[in-house]
Amino acid sequence: MAPRHFIDIGDIDPATLRRIVDAGHEMKRAGKVVPARLRPPGIAEAVLVMIFEKPSTRTRVSFDVAMRQLGGQTIALNHTDLQLGRGESIADTARVLSRYIDAIMIRANSHESVVELGRNATVPVINGLTDKSHPCQVIADIMTFEERKGPIAGHTIAWVGDGNNVAASWAHAASRFGFKLRIASPAQLKPERPVLDWVAAEGAEVLVTDDPAEAVAGADCVVTDTWVSMGHTDAPRRKQMLGPYAVDRDLMRKAGSNAIFMHCLPAYRGNEVSAEVIDGPQSVVFDEAENRLHAQKAILAWCLGKD
Repeated sequence: MAPRHFIDIGDIDPATLRRIVDAGHEMKRAGKVVPARLRPPGIAEAVLVMIFEKPSTRTRVSFDVAMRQLGGQTIALNHTDLQLGRGESIADTARVLSRYIDAIMIRANSHESVVELGRNATVPVINGLTDKSHPCQVIADIMTFEERKGPIAGHTIAWVGDGNNVAASWAHAASRFGFKLRIASPAQLKPERPVLDWVAAEGAEVLVTDDPAEAVAGADCVVTDTWVSMGHTDAPRRKQMLGPYAVDRDLMRKAGSNAIFMHCLPAYRGNEVSAEVIDGPQSVVFDEAENRLHAQKAILAWCLGKD
């Protein structure tokens, strides 16, 4: 049987994604001890390898703790710990690791590296972040939204800022979970054409604009992200382009009266978001960060064979 990879939200059918989110909610309610019926078979002997080509706080710790709470074990490796760092192919690495362990989570520079890993691995591969998408983050975000607002279907989410990897995963999720998404980005930083073509083909309700006020108007949730991510070398130019897209009190007032604010962190107060917003009563960013743990447990349980 082919392994269950979790590489992009758009790769997985809506019913399965719904079960993953619901399992995340249930695992959170259960606390540190995951009920036996939610744990994958043989989890006590299972090992998750975590590969990091980029530094990480939330992804590293949440996946490590998630696997331990499920009852399994973890190995954390930096890129330089592997022969990948000396030129061994991704395909050979995938084949070798598949003989040793039960699942691979990778936080990679290149999305294609994760796709190739998935093509060649005989165990599940999980995308912990690439330059193109960040699906685990958005599963946690949907959990967080639903804790405050109920099922996300039919609601309106506003993304303000760089149309980056997280924005792409929000676009994939809009199709699969049936919510409306509005993305406000400068023309140079709007989501990439393949993402926009995909959501159009899927019939998702995704609006792309260069006007933050248009995106935020009446929204149930406002989301942003850092302006300068790891690997960007044009920080001054990006900050100049994105200055009008800062989420401050005035912009939040244009959203729905009970709108919440999300940010996947790390955040830079005074750049993409003001301190009064991220530290204010509408902010759910630390619930969002906590839910990475519970979302990861649910994703791992599905990948390792438990519906």
